[in-house]
Amino acid sequence: MPHRKGKTNWGRFAVILVPGVVACVALGIAMAQGALAASFFISGQRFQVAADALTLRGVSIYGMVDVTNEGDPVPVLVTGARHATVSGLCQSVLVDIPVLGPYTLKLTGGNERPAEASDLFLDATTTLAGQADFTDIDIGVAQGAITKGPIDPNDRNSQFFDPNGFGQQAASATLTNFRVTTVAVSAGTFRIPGLRLSLERGHDECT
Repeated sequence: MPHRKGKTNWGRFAVILVPGVVACVALGIAMAQGALAASFFISGQRFQVAADALTLRGVSIYGMVDVTNEGDPVPVLVTGARHATVSGLCQSVLVDIPVLGPYTLKLTGGNERPAEASDLFLDATTTLAGQADFTDIDIGVAQGAITKGPIDPNDRNSQFFDPNGFGQQAASATLTNFRVTTVAVSAGTFRIPGLRLSLERGHDECT
C-alpha cells in the first residue's frame, strides 16, 4: 500500500509504541519504589548512562562476553559494586520507530537526593570519568580471586568467565562526570528519588 505523505496510521503507531512505553513506565515506577530488582537483558543495543557523581563501595572490574538474543557475542567490561549512590542520574536509549523515525527514551532522577543501588553491575563497552578516585585498590588480581567486590553469579557460571583472567578490585571508588556506553545494567535493588521518564522525538541522549 503506498504511503500517503503527511498521514500517520495512529493505530499502527499505538501497537508499536504503547506496549513498550507502558512497560518502561511500570519498570521505572517499580524501580523508584524499590520494589523490583532492576535487570536489563542484553538486546545488543547500546544505551547511555551518565551521572554527576557515582560512589561505589566494594568494587569489582572484570572482562566478560555478553550474548545477544540472536547469539552474537559482545565483549564488555563489567563494573560491579556491593552498594552505589548516584547523583544526577541519566539513562537514555535511542528508539527507531517505523514511519516516525528516531525517538529518545530518557530516565532521570537522583538530583535532590542520590539514587541508591545494591549489587549493581554495568556491562560497558566504553567508560569515561572526569575524575576517578579509588581506595585500597588491587590491579591485576585474578578474576576468580576477587573478594572486595561482587561477581555476578550468572557471569561466574558462564563459559566466558576466566577465573585466571585479569581483574581489578577496590574497597571504594568515587567517579565524577561519569559517562558509560553499556549493553546491560542490573541491580539487586535500585531506588531512584525524583524519577522522570520521557519520550522525545529526535536525538536527546544523555551527555
